[in-house]
Amino acid sequence: MKKIFFPFLILVLIGLHSCAQKQSGSLKQAYAPYFKIGTALNASHIEEGDYDGVLLVRKHFNAITPENVMKWELIHPSPTQYNFALPDAFVKFGQRDSMFMVGHTLVWHSQLPQWVQSITDPVQLEQVMKEHIFQVMGRYKGKIHAWDVVNEALNEDGSMRESVFYKVLGPNYIAKAFTYAHQADPNCKLYYNDYNMVVPAKRQGAIRIIKELQAQGIPIHGVGMQGHWNLNWPSLQDIEQAITDFAALGITVMVTELDITVLPNPWDLVGADVNQQFQNSEKMNPYPNFLPDSVDIQLAKRYEDIFKIFIKHHTVIDRVSFWGVHDGVSWLNDWPIHGRTNYPLLFNRNYKPKRAFKTVMAVAKLQETK
Repeated sequence: MKKIFFPFLILVLIGLHSCAQKQSGSLKQAYAPYFKIGTALNASHIEEGDYDGVLLVRKHFNAITPENVMKWELIHPSPTQYNFALPDAFVKFGQRDSMFMVGHTLVWHSQLPQWVQSITDPVQLEQVMKEHIFQVMGRYKGKIHAWDVVNEALNEDGSMRESVFYKVLGPNYIAKAFTYAHQADPNCKLYYNDYNMVVPAKRQGAIRIIKELQAQGIPIHGVGMQGHWNLNWPSLQDIEQAITDFAALGITVMVTELDITVLPNPWDLVGADVNQQFQNSEKMNPYPNFLPDSVDIQLAKRYEDIFKIFIKHHTVIDRVSFWGVHDGVSWLNDWPIHGRTNYPLLFNRNYKPKRAFKTVMAVAKLQETK
């Protein structure tokens, strides 16, 4: 009797688990009629060490971006050294499930090796930038579908950030980067990516960059609006206005790096400058052990309201990508204050869907009934 009962019980439990999985639904399936749903992968996902995290990625996302492994200091740390092992694994990860892959990022002022930062000769820096773009993009030509060519080139007032590229090559470095990127892979989608573009002044700076590229006939296919937001900022009106302003340029809009911090920001800091750090304190880390229901409900409502806007404008939005798979791997646990416990994503540290996941799924289902 035992030999019959226990195998039968196991089959029943497996069946119940399978049903529960089906009932929970998939983000990428729910939003398939509207836009891609993406996430950022760190090394533990790319190497498939975080098994449960990988299961979430494969079930819920159809677009992936490498969080760090393709940034210049890691992929090209010295003039003659390229580290392609993890980027290669990232591409294989995406190919397995036919995911849309975004390379991140080719030209950025941050996470840049010292040997590049120390270049002062314009001819040398342009050649280094060109060689980097051709080597990296060329390796993944026809495999990676889109690239964040230039990342965070603007100050908050819309003026040009004085990166080494700007100081040495002038404002035309952006046109050069996009030109070389198009030459390296003519079929690849090319994007400009930045944070705080819901702010009118900074958005106007991005619009200026895009229009200048378009006027020169240099391909730019889309803009990535980083969604490093919080429970109260930005306003829904500003999010919607940014989407419509960029769409009016005839390019595709992506919402990239989406996460919503539930923690207080020092000095009312707004943005995502990775170089800014502040001191930890009990006041700045109010939920070290768990997220109170009252705040979890606010987060769910915030995601619901934001995704209603995305659905409304789905004809101009190609992708919405979260910056991280679950709360435990979010960069916001350490930025702008190291060692905090944040809860900015749709899945908790135990890989379980939060209230925010359910409200985001409900937005898509509500749209189906209209």
